[in-house]
Amino acid sequence: MKIAKEKEGRICPKCGQKIGQMNNGRNRSGTQRRICSGCNASYTVEPKCRAYPETIREIAIKEYLSGLSGRGVGKIHGMSGNNVINWLKKNRDGVDK
Repeated sequence: MKIAKEKEGRICPKCGQKIGQMNNGRNRSGTQRRICSGCNASYTVEPKCRAYPETIREIAIKEYLSGLSGRGVGKIHGMSGNNVINWLKKNRDGVDK
């Protein structure tokens, strides 16, 4: 049987309860998941950002525009070539996050 303890930093984002926050395994990136015993909501305390940095995006787009294929740029940086093509499409439309 799991025992819920009150610890600092464990606050349910749904109901705001501090008591009754228990560990609930880990997600794909390896960060700790928690579950609230009050509202039964499952959440990650500090999720990791899985996006590529903006500098890598700019370098990949420049390499593609200089003549490398999307697949070639992907092999150099260890990513999918579709990432480069999608970033290029977003830059053409002016929708850059």
